[in-house]
Amino acid sequence: MVYFVSGVDTDAGKSIATGWLARREIEAGRRVATLKLAQTGNVGASEDIARHRAMMGVGPLPEDAEGLTAPYIFPHPCSPHLAARLAGAAIDPARLAACAETLAARYDTLFVEGAGGLMVPLTEALLTVDFAVARGWPFVFVTHGALGSINHALLAFEALAARGAAVAQVVYNRWPGRGDPIIDADSATLIRAAAAHRFPTAAWVEMPILEGV
Repeated sequence: MVYFVSGVDTDAGKSIATGWLARREIEAGRRVATLKLAQTGNVGASEDIARHRAMMGVGPLPEDAEGLTAPYIFPHPCSPHLAARLAGAAIDPARLAACAETLAARYDTLFVEGAGGLMVPLTEALLTVDFAVARGWPFVFVTHGALGSINHALLAFEALAARGAAVAQVVYNRWPGRGDPIIDADSATLIRAAAAHRFPTAAWVEMPILEGV
């Protein structure tokens, strides 16, 4: 099964959620891999894949060395379409799809993590959300309770619903230091209600505060 992990913004905690969910799948006895569509702000290796592996409690996967789990790594910390252009490269969606298909054939569960938020461009002509929807992957959507998250989450739900996207889970990230606990508690209530209205079959998952990740 392939799940696409996206989020309300760049700092939603997608990488942490991906590693945490992958660890839960491993503990349930399933073979699990993760894929980062495009890693920016790195050279040579993906810090997000490294975080996934550490949280999964495993060493590097063979597919990490094959370049299947982080097919595009660019040094400039920005949107994938711009990072690729600055590096004199281009992201090929067919290559991304082929990496995902290979990994999905080798593992029981594959979590594909996007870069940035839901609507970030992979290329000038292709949004991340549209790439995932075209593959038919159910979404794991990560949100939080920082000020502004209600607006961002509800807009994201509108975009997903308009595209007929399947949403498997909405993960509420209770990161430490996220701000006002009153806002956090109210945001969780409102976002959960909106998710249940838009995506009645989606699971609501509260990710605990994770130390040292």
